[in-house]
Amino acid sequence: MTRSWNLAIPFGLCGAVLAAGLFLSGSPGDAVVVLLLFALLAAMNSPLVFPRSVGALEARRRSAADGRPVVYWRPGCTYCLRLRLRLGRDARGLYWVDIWRDPEGAAAVRAANDGNETVPTVVVAGRTHTNPDPAWVRGQIPGA
Repeated sequence: MTRSWNLAIPFGLCGAVLAAGLFLSGSPGDAVVVLLLFALLAAMNSPLVFPRSVGALEARRRSAADGRPVVYWRPGCTYCLRLRLRLGRDARGLYWVDIWRDPEGAAAVRAANDGNETVPTVVVAGRTHTNPDPAWVRGQIPGA
């Protein structure tokens, strides 16, 4: 579980240290700006930005039942963040699997990408698509 926070925690700590230094040196305004900037970086590199993850087996079962795509992702991946942000509210119409929390999800991604854990990997109707265009993914969501 802590692996998912490997980027967010250092961003938060660095921001706090830098802000404290600026505050103590008499620049409270700069300290607030630095703290907010690093808090934003920490949040964007954390699992908090993404919809709640489910296990790979559960995601495949649900996808088979309702036809919604499955997205394999990991925290800190800029391409995953791009996909998530470009999908906006439609991201809730997908099943998200964090490959750092789910070994079966990581194995599925490696099987689809020649042994590499390349994310985002999107599975639609049993076919895998590595780093697809967000507009295309949006078109694959039933009812979107």
